[in-house]
Amino acid sequence: MVMTLGYWNIRGLAQPIRLLSEYTGTAYEEKLYSCGEAPDYDKSCWFDEKEKLDLDFPNLPYLIDGENKLTQSNAIMRYIARKHNLCGDTEKEKMRVDMLESQVVDFRNRFTMTCYSADFEKLKSGYLENLPVELEKFSKFLGDRKWFAGDKITFPDFLMYEILDQHRMFEPKCLDNYKNLKDFLDHFESQEKIASYLKSDRFIKTPVNNKMAKWGNKKD
Repeated sequence: MVMTLGYWNIRGLAQPIRLLSEYTGTAYEEKLYSCGEAPDYDKSCWFDEKEKLDLDFPNLPYLIDGENKLTQSNAIMRYIARKHNLCGDTEKEKMRVDMLESQVVDFRNRFTMTCYSADFEKLKSGYLENLPVELEKFSKFLGDRKWFAGDKITFPDFLMYEILDQHRMFEPKCLDNYKNLKDFLDHFESQEKIASYLKSDRFIKTPVNNKMAKWGNKKD
């Protein structure tokens, strides 16, 4: 059965779900919603459907897999990951998975708030000044491991890939001092199904964020 993934026609919160679905060979189709232009940024295409999908907590992204209906991006990630044993095997791996999942959320939220802030230009320099502190923590956590939890890929690797890739778009030199993070990105992109997806017309390179954002809001 083909799952339906609903989200805006941007990378945003859905991109790790797309990457995980592609990697696991999960059949899915996308229901893409488009935000209107400034100044109103009309979202009626979503609001008109929002309460009609029988979702417990109507929101984007959502996933419909037969009778199973989920919202919350990380809940969707875990749902797919459990089917493919990508949540860690040992207790130590599961601890690392749980910590990294939450840490990425914090990191991503700070980045997203900056990108959508009306004071983006004022906040950008401060964000970049503190960025090495954040990246150093992730670099030390990864260490010399192949993947963040250990020798086997787990679903937070997909979250980490996406947020690191967005940051090297945001500031191309930001990873120069973190060879293991750059190697992680290269290793991730070398996975056969990921490499194929990144070259396909299904892959959304841009926009990263929606139209009201101050960065990453345009399609190249």
